[in-house]
Amino acid sequence: MLVATIDLASEIAALRTTLGTITAVADPEALKAKIAELSEQASAPDLWDDTTKAQAVTSALSHAQTELRHLEEITQRVDDLETLAEMAEEADDDETREEVAAELESLRKDMRSYEVRTLLQGEFDEREAVVTIRAGAGGVDAADFAEMLLRMYLRWAERHGYPTKVLDTSYAEEAGLKSVTFEVNVPYAYGNLSVESGTHRLVRISPFDNQGRRQTSFAAVEVIPLIESTDHIDIPESDIRVDVFRSSGPGGQSVNTTDSAVRITHIPTGIVVSMQDEKSQIQNRAAAMRVLQSRLLMARKAEEDAKKKELAGDIKASWGDQMRSYVLHPYQMVKDLRTEHEVGNTSAVFDGEIDDFIEAGIRWRRGAGVSS
Repeated sequence: MLVATIDLASEIAALRTTLGTITAVADPEALKAKIAELSEQASAPDLWDDTTKAQAVTSALSHAQTELRHLEEITQRVDDLETLAEMAEEADDDETREEVAAELESLRKDMRSYEVRTLLQGEFDEREAVVTIRAGAGGVDAADFAEMLLRMYLRWAERHGYPTKVLDTSYAEEAGLKSVTFEVNVPYAYGNLSVESGTHRLVRISPFDNQGRRQTSFAAVEVIPLIESTDHIDIPESDIRVDVFRSSGPGGQSVNTTDSAVRITHIPTGIVVSMQDEKSQIQNRAAAMRVLQSRLLMARKAEEDAKKKELAGDIKASWGDQMRSYVLHPYQMVKDLRTEHEVGNTSAVFDGEIDDFIEAGIRWRRGAGVSS
């Protein structure tokens, strides 16, 4: 690298400006106050009397501590870089300048990812997420694609150390999944994953076609925020129908000898939620009601947003039906059709390396004025 052509001082000054924006939004003092409050809650002797609340408190505490640590580390790295650059200039040392330039590039990349968080200012962005994947057109290939997407998102969460919980799995007859619903239990999971909502398309040589023909298949991804106790979504018992049945595994085989799986139908809207991955009917009903409340919350928000757009005279759809293509034949490419971001390493994407797609989606959404 020819560091002589790089104005290190101005580059570092630009980094410090970005850091100032990040710090203003992250608000370290507010983070410290939040950590103190959550630490007090976490030390309460009766905390684990309510497992759900305890998990929420400990998860929020861990996330806040990680956020503060990352902010402090980045601030320290910028300070150290500035000192190192000054030493390089005083000693007129090209080797040290090379070191500064390398760290500058590394910091720029890390701060770009961190800066994306400052764009997550939507009403529900801070929430945990409930993700549902449904196989679309394409038969068995679509069911297999739905399972590939499930693995992609679970691997993404695993890479970041985010806890997940599969709530409901409906297996297809031959292979793959008809649908699956899972939670990502970390703050800002919804803000990040909400840009994944939409129709995903897969193009490949079908492993299920004995003639080896190319097949196009589709899967739909829905992301909603997990409801909180403050959301107050009242659902009268008269508005729901509850059916119970036995949990099933691949090929439709029964995996439970009791009727523990639960299907709740919200009669006024027709929304149906099924849960079968918990051990008891009571747990499955509670999980299903939580997801139903989340969907009703988002339906209410969508209705309010539609009214606002109508009043503003803006009735344009912000999201297209097909938002990303995964092409495995005749070439290898994953391309987001909204942001134009694309990569050639399809294996890495299906192994959970989707941060660049999420970042591009968040920036695109902010630029397009799409609310989350």
